[in-house]
Amino acid sequence: MVSLLGIPPQVLFGQLLLGLINGSFYALLSLGLAVIFGMLNVINFAHGALYMVGAFVAWLLLTYAGVGYWGALVVAPLVVGLLGIALEKSMLSRLYKLDHLYGLLLTFGLALILEGAFRHQYGVSGQPYPIPDALKGGQNLGFMFLPNYRAWVVVASLTICFGTWFAIERTKLGAYLRAATENPTLVQAFGINVPVMVSLTYGFGVALAGLAGVLAAPIYQVSPLMGSNLIIIVFAVVVIGGMGSILGAIVTGLGLGLLEGLTKVFYPEASNIVVFVVMAIVLLIKPAGLFGRER
Repeated sequence: MVSLLGIPPQVLFGQLLLGLINGSFYALLSLGLAVIFGMLNVINFAHGALYMVGAFVAWLLLTYAGVGYWGALVVAPLVVGLLGIALEKSMLSRLYKLDHLYGLLLTFGLALILEGAFRHQYGVSGQPYPIPDALKGGQNLGFMFLPNYRAWVVVASLTICFGTWFAIERTKLGAYLRAATENPTLVQAFGINVPVMVSLTYGFGVALAGLAGVLAAPIYQVSPLMGSNLIIIVFAVVVIGGMGSILGAIVTGLGLGLLEGLTKVFYPEASNIVVFVVMAIVLLIKPAGLFGRER
């Protein structure tokens, strides 16, 4: 086949696919962060650790209960969501009236505790998780080979991301959530239980991280370090898109994943820093982020 700028098409499209995969995880994780910050004004540094917990729940279900991938897609986010609600009720709810820094420090401590507990129990080498039989193999597209599972991850992530955006921005429930963020006293006067809504919002945000962990388990090994390896990049994605912007998190996550893939093709040495270079440029030009609102 004809090369593009001296790069074989198989290499170029292969790296773009890898970038799209990474971008799907960036989008899904940053979406949860954006929901939590946008609705609750909490900087949730435990997000990466809860992503790791979701992957481990899937692995534990398979290893000890015989529950496969499709069951884990339902159970693991529920478990992580319930854990998140318990954390919000017992700890985070006490910090809402304080500076954002207190929530950041608390969730950073929780992340260290969760990561340390799993590292002590399972080590750092990682546990393999098999691809489900229905998604094994792939499709030969002529210019590249597309693994079925990776295609599924992209489609599932995009569906969840844009479905969440639609629910928050275009439905009555989303309007209640946004109103509860701006004026909780007024919303409570209409008979809506705001504390329960806040807890469920946090639970939903971290359940998205747990779901991302299940999707990631067959691609990456299930390891206590898998969350800490991603969380800094995901925070950069949220900052670039605009803190609290749902659409910004989705578009920026996917775009930066593709940019990473292209950088690996044309200038591999910069692939690990390109996200942070973009973040620095965006903060200089538009401090609120690409989709954020100036306050």
